[in-house]
Amino acid sequence: MTLLHRLLDRIAAEGPLPFEEFQRTALYDPDGFFGGHRLRSEKAGDFLTSPEVSPLFGETLAVFVGAELDRVGGHRVVEVGAGSGSLLRPLLDALGREVEAWAVEVSPAARSSLGALLPADRVVASLAEVPDPIDGVVLANELIDNLPVAIAIRDGDGWSERWVGAEGGELALVGRSARPEVARWADRFGLPCPDAGIVEVQLAADAWVTDAVGRLGRGTVAVVDYGDESENLAPRRQDGTLRTYRSHHLGPHPLAEPGATDITVDVNFTAVRAAAEAAGARAEVFRQDDFLAGLGLRERLSTLRRRELELARSSDPGDAMERLAVRTVRTEAETLLHPRGLGDFRVLIART
Repeated sequence: MTLLHRLLDRIAAEGPLPFEEFQRTALYDPDGFFGGHRLRSEKAGDFLTSPEVSPLFGETLAVFVGAELDRVGGHRVVEVGAGSGSLLRPLLDALGREVEAWAVEVSPAARSSLGALLPADRVVASLAEVPDPIDGVVLANELIDNLPVAIAIRDGDGWSERWVGAEGGELALVGRSARPEVARWADRFGLPCPDAGIVEVQLAADAWVTDAVGRLGRGTVAVVDYGDESENLAPRRQDGTLRTYRSHHLGPHPLAEPGATDITVDVNFTAVRAAAEAAGARAEVFRQDDFLAGLGLRERLSTLRRRELELARSSDPGDAMERLAVRTVRTEAETLLHPRGLGDFRVLIART
């Protein structure tokens, strides 16, 4: 039985589902997008994140991780949502020191791939399986945009919700009164919003950040994702930011093919920063381009450009091949800083 038919049977038996329950099933069920046996974040998959675009992302983050480990006197590095290891591998190579590295990943296919990088007992499915307290750094790159959301609709001075029901043998959004916790979050982080505007209520993202900070002894949680501060998300609330991806392109409506597409939203960084601070952390939010530039990536790019020019003056065929290789590394890394692309991502740093 397909995931779609299982969802339809469940709705027939139990009634409409909160959107976050539908999204959780569509993404993380064994037949869901991340629950199956395909690697999703790779060139042959469905989307690319910064580590797949350039290994210099991980190498540059190693500067930050090394400094944070020195700050707290720790030696543990944990990546949550580690995928194929495209971030952790260059980061660990560039650190140049012995650390206790862990990878947390819900995807069976990704955990299998990570087994070639780390000991099997340090590749786990949940952050709860990493021993507490964590003295070190917890990394999450493009993780919390996939955590399940409720869908709130501005209704005059209040809010309603959209749940997932069934009509004519297909999934359909149906209206419901807003649950108190959904309305509270939307009032705090979803305004201003036009009438009938859409706010993705990110309670699960807040809970994840709260849990991650709570597992630290002395340490740092670093979250990298697309989104913005609450006030800057206001223009996007007319239509909302909920969307799907498949094969590196925007996909169909989220209800159309559950389990076959990524389902994602823009992260509200005002909300997750507030969650980190409520958990006892000192939190800051940066743009990715500024954050990576502060770690020396622009200087690294300048070195690559100079090397490329040196090689361009050579008549040696071997130097011509090296020049092409250097140019590839440079252009890939420049993508990390593009102000209208990956450079416009946000980085939350929460320290204890």
